Amino acid sequence: MTPSRGRGSIQVARRRRRWFLGWVLFLLPALAHAEAPSPSAPFDTPALAGDGWQRLSPAEAGFDPARFHALLMEMMGSQANLHGVVVERHGRLVAEAYRTGRDRTVNSLFAHTRAFGPEVRHDARSVGKSVIDLLVGVALAQGRLKRVDTPVLEFYPEFPELASPERRTITLEHLLGMSSGLAWHEGGDGPDDEHKLMWKWTPTYHPLSRPVAAAPGTVFNYNSGGALLLADILSRATGMPWTEYARTALFEPLGIRDVEWVGDFLGRPMAYTGLRMRPRDMAKLGRLVLNRGQWRGRQIVPSAWIDASLTPRLRTGFDDTGYGYLWWTGSAAWHGRAVPWAAAFGNGGQRIFVAPDLDLCVVITAGAYGDLKVARQVNAFFREIVATAD
Repeated sequence: MTPSRGRGSIQVARRRRRWFLGWVLFLLPALAHAEAPSPSAPFDTPALAGDGWQRLSPAEAGFDPARFHALLMEMMGSQANLHGVVVERHGRLVAEAYRTGRDRTVNSLFAHTRAFGPEVRHDARSVGKSVIDLLVGVALAQGRLKRVDTPVLEFYPEFPELASPERRTITLEHLLGMSSGLAWHEGGDGPDDEHKLMWKWTPTYHPLSRPVAAAPGTVFNYNSGGALLLADILSRATGMPWTEYARTALFEPLGIRDVEWVGDFLGRPMAYTGLRMRPRDMAKLGRLVLNRGQWRGRQIVPSAWIDASLTPRLRTGFDDTGYGYLWWTGSAAWHGRAVPWAAAFGNGGQRIFVAPDLDLCVVITAGAYGDLKVARQVNAFFREIVATAD
């Protein structure tokens, strides 16, 4: 290579480096803006959206206004990628806050920046499991399902090869309590059984065909396959798609009309992770639970079923939480004593918390999927809200 050609190659390489560096410097501000969430305003006054909600000021709702406002400022200014919070007490909205942040839907590979607000649906993920629990309660009250101790395999005569003595003892109640005893790995490292549900041609077969690893009813093991089976059983028992049953039996009576169930790789709605809805509509589900299944004077879900769903049965191994029927349970410190709470949890920081003793519901949405640290931070924010209440 001649000296002139060598100098030319060096100059080309330098130009390429300058070009690359220029693009990096150009994109950095945009990337920084995309990563940094920004609060919407006014964020402490709930919107009047014509969806049946009325407002109550923090003072009227029994909160210390200054502490309450400061806590909302802290939450919405955090680096936890929170997207929204709705606080409801005594049947009225007390506060509603949203901000722009990075998010991705359950079937998206990449995150994108989105501005959230009162009219924007958010992934609720496994909050949908708690919806399935409410529907099971309605179906039992209507006589479409007979008993929670009904063996699951009674609904699947097409799988005679699975009818081992151990599997025949697994009941609807075991699916509701995440205690079927079926071997299942979900989350963390290694192959994920939940992901397999999304592409299996017969997804109901997968959870039922897993080996029995523990006696049913004895060990908590988080299993999205159980929620899938319960949704499918609702379709078989009611004679209609479970999504249609959810619409007519639950959402429409609550005045909830903006709901989506994301489909799997074959387009089938996912009961176990596909729910998308507005946070203020999620608060309606919380109020329904706080009112023990009643909404605007109408009993939608039997009160006894709400009580059963919120009764802890097994410890989960996640911090100090228990589990009822597709609802998580725990307690929070309040004026020197522990008050119980129940919650619908969804991956990424999606929450519907209810504290019956305080007549309080808190909804939180976020985009921290798979981030256990943020999940704990979201739970801590709820405890801090409880501490500000009278």
